[in-house]
Amino acid sequence: MINRLTEQIKKKNAPIVVGLDPTEKLIPDFIIDKCIKEYGETLKAMEEAICEYNKNIIDAVYEYVPAIKPQIAMYERYGIPGLSAFERTVRYAKEKGLVVIGDVKRGDIGSTSAAYATAHLGSVKIGTKTVKCFDEDFATVNPYLGSDGINPFIDVCREEKKGIFILVKTSNPSSGEYQDKLIDGRPLYELVGENIAAMAEGFMGDEYSYIGAVVGATYPEQGRILRQIMPKSYILVPGYGAQGGKGKDLVHFFNEDGLGAIINSSRGIIGAYQNEKYASYGEEGYADAALAAVKDMKEDIAQALGER
Repeated sequence: MINRLTEQIKKKNAPIVVGLDPTEKLIPDFIIDKCIKEYGETLKAMEEAICEYNKNIIDAVYEYVPAIKPQIAMYERYGIPGLSAFERTVRYAKEKGLVVIGDVKRGDIGSTSAAYATAHLGSVKIGTKTVKCFDEDFATVNPYLGSDGINPFIDVCREEKKGIFILVKTSNPSSGEYQDKLIDGRPLYELVGENIAAMAEGFMGDEYSYIGAVVGATYPEQGRILRQIMPKSYILVPGYGAQGGKGKDLVHFFNEDGLGAIINSSRGIIGAYQNEKYASYGEEGYADAALAAVKDMKEDIAQALGER
């Protein structure tokens, strides 16, 4: 799957992943009102609203971006109907040829970690039949329980030819409370990066490893260091747009070949119609506004890479 991700980034010339993180504040009122009219004030109404919202955004952007990244918490908050919306979104995105990164941030040990890996990347046997579960192509993994929490994911990825992105230096302001702590004079995130680099060498695609890392756009200097530490790993970079990251902040996340990083924007794309810059599209044009934001992001990153 890492080969497919690289191929699609090259083909579309867009190292961009759209974060599909739906909330009531982002889904236009006319969609929610319509679904409530049909299904009542129920969780099922929100499932249908989320699916319609996501589908129209996917339809608008799938020819321009290689991947989407649904954040599972935004779906879990609506219980079983929300998880159904997550599964339907993953399935539809894959029908459109998109790579799907499940932003699930799982971190546990032993059989529990293996169960999470199976749920999101693997399959289960029911009688004589093998059935895929959520079936994302990649999943995000929290490494802070050690290799007990990571190895079960790698085992499933080897079977399924899928991949993971391991949290290293996250984009949130308080990430440094733990990730920046010095151990033998070096920040913890560097040591995690070194471990990822070692694992990555043992699980390679054609050019890059199936094992990647998550490093926030809001920490460009740390990105430069980690890029050198993990030359064979793709870096998933959250924090573009709504969290303050810009194209000029991102150049150090890429290798000299122009590859090795994929930049995520969530609210900045799916909620673009609420931004003054794209307000002319209106609520009903939210998907077109999302596409305009994708094109602007693509240009911003390309310009920054061209100037480095």
